[in-house]
Amino acid sequence: MGKTLKIDIFTDVVCPWCLVGSVRLDKAIATLPDDIEVIVDNHPFYLDPNTPKEGVNNEEVLRAKYGKDPREMWDRVEAEAKKDGVELDLSKQPMRYPTAKAHTLTRLAKPLGIQHELANAIAEAYFLEHRQINDDNVLADIAVEFGFDRGDAMDAINDENELAITEQMATQAAEQGITGVPFVVLGQKYALSGAQPQQVFEQAIAQTLAEMG
Repeated sequence: MGKTLKIDIFTDVVCPWCLVGSVRLDKAIATLPDDIEVIVDNHPFYLDPNTPKEGVNNEEVLRAKYGKDPREMWDRVEAEAKKDGVELDLSKQPMRYPTAKAHTLTRLAKPLGIQHELANAIAEAYFLEHRQINDDNVLADIAVEFGFDRGDAMDAINDENELAITEQMATQAAEQGITGVPFVVLGQKYALSGAQPQQVFEQAIAQTLAEMG
């Protein structure tokens, strides 16, 4: 008889390490036998909850925060992404945008069963296609590709109540002690922080499944 493994993943779509971590997690999941059902729940987290509506320049923010050229940091994540077949060039996406709308759309995709895929698609649109993922039309275009009605998607990302729920969930994640993403919880038991190597995800998943009996 097969097993069902629940995986909770906290990410932000403007976090490059989240993109890498999600790719590695998905590769680890793909190695599992067919009788293992995996349910991935994506949860909102704000890399910077104070990002203004118009966005901020990534390079300027990082230079001000760390006092050095961000190229060194970018080189590292780009090199790690390349190991997993992701051609990432962070210089081509100069802006960081607020992600409340993207998170809200992802959260409301859960009943459709495409939540994780949609979250990945929004992150890829931002990092690999260099799109403006706080723009209503960009988000609606992506949502339609995954089965959303365009009008429903537009309504969702402009619903103040839904946006407030997303805000509350992101705040709660930070209050629970999550300070960095990606943050992955396996079987509501084991937590992994950061873009771990695929092998680490595989080992942690195997251990979690073994303890399920």
